[in-house]
Amino acid sequence: MAAVWIVMLVILVLGLAVTGSVPISKPITTGKGCNIDRYKSLPPQELESFKKARDALEESFKLKDWNCTSPVFPRNWDLRLLQVRERPVALEAELALTLEVLEAAADNDMALGDVLDRPLHTLHHVLSQLRACVQPQPTAGPRPRGHLHHWLHRLQEAPKKESPGCLKASVTFNLFRLLIRDLHCVASGDLLRTSIHPESTR
Repeated sequence: MAAVWIVMLVILVLGLAVTGSVPISKPITTGKGCNIDRYKSLPPQELESFKKARDALEESFKLKDWNCTSPVFPRNWDLRLLQVRERPVALEAELALTLEVLEAAADNDMALGDVLDRPLHTLHHVLSQLRACVQPQPTAGPRPRGHLHHWLHRLQEAPKKESPGCLKASVTFNLFRLLIRDLHCVASGDLLRTSIHPESTR
């Protein structure tokens, strides 16, 4: 009988080893891949490439008739009005719309596409770094309210309601506010603490 128990014990141990039934802890994301702080200020050569892109964009729609039914970016758009944990959400939406509009402009104009190539690459990299810093919010969580709710709704509806000319002009005029004020606001350092301890900062 003892021999039978020993054989059964050996079979059980071998079975666990083969099937991997022992639970293995999954790594927990702690924000170590978050490097958004490097964008507190862009290098002069990057800003120069954005200045050339802005000038080319302004030239492209200067002689065209464009109108907006309402401002794409609200007049009171200032990320400092938001709670720290809300600021990256607003910046992500701002970046996403900017990329969508500028990529469409680059696709429709080869010369403009050459000028926009480097700025688009930089904006994509900033967006990827921003998303690495922010933990995904549960879908069942509370919905944005106040300024954030209003601003996100405005940016989501703009491509449906406004003309391509309006969108291009709005993104162009907002470009340096995004790069200098909004990006600096989020990259100032509070985001790193918020991504790890969201309850610690309001």
